[in-house]
Amino acid sequence: MAALPEWRNRISIDPSVHHGDPRVPVRVIVGSVADGDSSDQILKGYPQLTHQDIQTGLHFAAEAVSRIDAVLPRE
Repeated sequence: MAALPEWRNRISIDPSVHHGDPRVPVRVIVGSVADGDSSDQILKGYPQLTHQDIQTGLHFAAEAVSRIDAVLPRE
């Protein structure tokens, strides 16, 4: 049996959890990175996170996107 991806040890998927919860949705982290925010800027805005949390969120997003056929156009 293959080992589970590392993000599975750090990310919970529960639609009933977020508001009033100190955790940060992965979409917020990925959106911040997409907007050009550095890890340090994200950590300043969400001090409960660690650099590892940011990397874990990005790994989760990469795995999630790999399940769909999404490509960027060539120029």
